[in-house]
Amino acid sequence: MSDHEIDPTSPRMAPKQEVTKIAGRELKPSTLMMGHGYDPVLSEGSLKPPIFLTSTFAFPSAADGKRHFEGITGKRPGGADGLVYSRFNAPNQEILEDRLAIWDGAEDALSFSSGMTAICVLLLTYAERGDVIVHSGPLYAATEGFVAKWMSRWGVSYVDFPAGATREEIDAVLATARAKADEQGGKVAMVYLESPGNPTNALVDVEAVRGAVDDAGLECPVAIDNTFLGPLWQRPLDQGADIVCYSLTKYVGGHSDLVAGSIAGAKKWMDPVRMLRNTMGGICDPNTAWMLLRSLETVELRMSRAGENAAKVCEFLARHPKVEGLGYLGMIKDARQQDIYDRHCKGAGSTFSLLLKGGEAECFRFLDSLNIAKLAVSLGGTETLASHPASMTHLSVPDERKTALGIGDNLIRISIGIEDPDDLIADFEQALEAV
Repeated sequence: MSDHEIDPTSPRMAPKQEVTKIAGRELKPSTLMMGHGYDPVLSEGSLKPPIFLTSTFAFPSAADGKRHFEGITGKRPGGADGLVYSRFNAPNQEILEDRLAIWDGAEDALSFSSGMTAICVLLLTYAERGDVIVHSGPLYAATEGFVAKWMSRWGVSYVDFPAGATREEIDAVLATARAKADEQGGKVAMVYLESPGNPTNALVDVEAVRGAVDDAGLECPVAIDNTFLGPLWQRPLDQGADIVCYSLTKYVGGHSDLVAGSIAGAKKWMDPVRMLRNTMGGICDPNTAWMLLRSLETVELRMSRAGENAAKVCEFLARHPKVEGLGYLGMIKDARQQDIYDRHCKGAGSTFSLLLKGGEAECFRFLDSLNIAKLAVSLGGTETLASHPASMTHLSVPDERKTALGIGDNLIRISIGIEDPDDLIADFEQALEAV
């Protein structure tokens, strides 16, 4: 970086010293969500953080302004003091990022205006012309489309592998990717995973990917979209991932009333992404950050209830004669997938795929007959949602790829909410009668 290039990485206002242990006991994330990263003294004693609706921050003096810019330009060691401009960071976002990092055991976290903003800025940070991205499949359709249709415009190619790939298959894919990168004059820029995959719930062996990347001598980060199980039911950084990505719109936000995203990991991986976010924008706005702070206080309660509901609903659905199968992590039939689940997951989640006997017509009759469950995309909200991926979220995916990934016309994706489980079962039962 040149002396004239401004790099406003992470200017922070220092709150009081955090209490994260009591008598040697590490406080749990659910406890820390009530106050971590926020000092009421800095905000007139307000118990909860105010919403800081400001675009810029005032310096106490001209000398302080000079010192700040000396820090962010590297002319003075030690970095910046305080805040300068809300495209870079602001109090609500700082507190949110501190609390998000806790859930995944990460050193640092960054918030974004949407999950796709987080993913796109991440990929743009680490990939350049000639590079190859290795990714698992299936991915969220917008993610897969960005890699295949947009990154390719800038000379970045990809190689993919199925979510359930063995270590040997992963080794082979990495070798293919490296040869392709060498031919193009680039490098393997990133291994990007989504586990469970959307919408099939197929799991990726993160530990096997980590081992394969290390044994291949690759220095690229391993990133993973943890939206389906995070932050409660899976901590991929513990299995060797470097970066964890979220659509905070889903379980973390949890009320279907906001759109946001985040990534978390070691500071060495976060700082380059922060630099590009500072240039492009795309940070989460203060009102949304404030709403997410509210939501993080109840995320454990909401996800626990939704998970319990899903187990009861799936127990009913598994016995129904019109149901061909379930893509539910609490009822895995494949031994290898069960092994990954046992090593990686703390719970089965509340989003699953329902396979009906029939095809699109049967699925549409089922969806149109629901009363409690809402016919809508997205997941992780307080309400139960159902959708038809083949004709909705994954419509843009080529038919042959949908077939390869197991996204058929008889697949319905369901996200269970926190309603009464018996009421949900009654709703699904009457909807199945219409099939």
